[in-house]
Amino acid sequence: MTSFDVLTIGNAIVDIIARCEDAFLEENAIIKGAMNLIDAERATLLYDRMGPAVEASGGSAGNTAAGVASLGGRAAYFGKVCDDQLGEIFAHDIRAQGVHFKTAPLTQAPPTARSMIFVTEDGERSMNTYLGACVELGPDDVEEEVVAASAVTYFEGYLWDPPRAKDAIRAAARIAHAHGREVAMTLSDSFCVHRYRAEFLDLMRSGTVDIVFANKAETLALYETEDFEAALAAIAADCKLAVVTMSEEGSVILKDGERVPVEPLEIAQLVDTTGAGDLYAAGFLFGYTAGRSLADCGRLGSLAAGIVIQQIGPRPMVSLKTEAERAGLL
Repeated sequence: MTSFDVLTIGNAIVDIIARCEDAFLEENAIIKGAMNLIDAERATLLYDRMGPAVEASGGSAGNTAAGVASLGGRAAYFGKVCDDQLGEIFAHDIRAQGVHFKTAPLTQAPPTARSMIFVTEDGERSMNTYLGACVELGPDDVEEEVVAASAVTYFEGYLWDPPRAKDAIRAAARIAHAHGREVAMTLSDSFCVHRYRAEFLDLMRSGTVDIVFANKAETLALYETEDFEAALAAIAADCKLAVVTMSEEGSVILKDGERVPVEPLEIAQLVDTTGAGDLYAAGFLFGYTAGRSLADCGRLGSLAAGIVIQQIGPRPMVSLKTEAERAGLL
């Protein structure tokens, strides 16, 4: 028996989201569609230049944990905040979602991480992230009993930026596998893949990671090719289970030589793509840990992702469980 369906590990970040024109990105040297790491000085500068904004607890893996809980799953989360105002906001929000979160906060600088997210007319989001307290996440923050009690431990590729987090992830993976559990990761961002391509491939090929989530751009970047079919074949060979999303083209699930295509959810209006991949992973892992078919797991992922991109912010504002029941998926 497990106490948790999914444990997620990631950068605990408060998102500050505002709309802007493409010209604003150009004027401020922001790479569109990417997660740009910034220092405290640039974080202050961009915040001062932002228009009206919405603050929401985010962070890729935190969003996934919130999505699992919204579907009715049992979720836990490891992530580092400071005991400042933003840290209190983050802790309150994720616990209010029903997620187990007991990582001890820092009692001094650096402050809680924040990401200035600029959303353009096409719904694309460009993230500018100051990692702050996130860089202090380390092996001491790994709650062994929680990892051992979680069916799947899932972490974000972004964690490869703060160095101590790598040791925490490897420690968690050892504990998970020692207790017969599985380990999953998301590649997070094609720019992240370019930074850590060799290390990500080693995590997969060594068996440290069992399940990989990626979008089309990340999959192509991982194998340094423009041939998507070749990239799919490669990722299928490199890990036990691969899940590749393709935006409006849906997704494809690859396992043991089987390929399962999944249609995307039809939506009324694209508002903000922030959190789409995170919520897809939430839906998929919720279904996976419940023993559902791969096709159903993909449908649950599409549903969760389709709902979150029709709102501002990366955490679902409606009950995903209710929406899944209406769609006949639960």
